[in-house]
Amino acid sequence: MSINKNTKDYPYLLNREQAARFLGIDPVSFDKYVRPNDSLERFMLGRHGRHERYTKKSLVQFIEKHLV
Repeated sequence: MSINKNTKDYPYLLNREQAARFLGIDPVSFDKYVRPNDSLERFMLGRHGRHERYTKKSLVQFIEKHLV
């Protein structure tokens, strides 16, 4: 795995807006094409687990796995 972005600009756990920015797409596209996929690993936060967070590593692995 190789992350070419300046990763120090991002926290370890990314919210959906940060994850979309990290991938270079808008949050609406992230919600439509990336977020619903069960193969994207996520960390659930909050009392009822309603807040998703993503690691840079999980995002890169997801993209590399789904290359066509």
